[in-house]
Amino acid sequence: MKQPTTFFRRFRKAPALLAALFGITGALNLGPARADDFTAPEILIGSTQGFLEFKVEDYLQTSGIDARYEIEVARIDPRLRLAACDKDLTQNLENTATPVGRVTVQVRCDGSSPWTVYIPATVKLFRQVVVTTLPLQRSHVLEPGDVSVVERDIGPLTQGFLTDPQQVVGMKLKRSTVNDQVLAPVFLEQAAAVRKGDQVVIRAKTSAINVFMPGEALSDGVPGEQIRVRNLRSQRIVKARVVEPGTVEVSL
Repeated sequence: MKQPTTFFRRFRKAPALLAALFGITGALNLGPARADDFTAPEILIGSTQGFLEFKVEDYLQTSGIDARYEIEVARIDPRLRLAACDKDLTQNLENTATPVGRVTVQVRCDGSSPWTVYIPATVKLFRQVVVTTLPLQRSHVLEPGDVSVVERDIGPLTQGFLTDPQQVVGMKLKRSTVNDQVLAPVFLEQAAAVRKGDQVVIRAKTSAINVFMPGEALSDGVPGEQIRVRNLRSQRIVKARVVEPGTVEVSL
């Protein structure tokens, strides 16, 4: 018996291939028929686009985020033939609660010839984020001129980002950075407000009195951290909490 030609072998596999690519279940037909009998790819794309626009707008409003967005729906193979739906199409976001980055939208027909198709899309969400203005070394304490704010797609920023330069000024870098580097929280740590050898004021405070004594820090410390301090009057070493640069506090 003659084998079918290559053309017909490929044609017979096409429905299965398209179904695998788009996760299609239900009425799929590649045979000749009138265009009105099928759901046009443009309808699927428009349905997906409109659904994602609604989801993104709702996400931005609920989160109180000021951002702009771009939506790119994947191209749909024009050979795809899904039965025309006699009911409104329904959509759901698959596998994620946040409509940002790569997403998949389930588009479903619950009509007399039901089907379901899964359409990939990309949602780019652009926000103002803090970046460096020049290469900086590890342990550098950030100053206002070291940073600026620029627009970036936050989808790829998996380590996070910051939106206010005041969040980073005075912080210390945990690693070196390049120019135009988006600053993530993991890059930063609080800089020491008091350094070993600094002359400090030791404040002893109660509800009734404040006592101030000169001291010397014996280690570095950030605000809220306890460090060892030498009282320069008595030469006693005490534990004191760092309050701010130049000031520590002991409990009475």
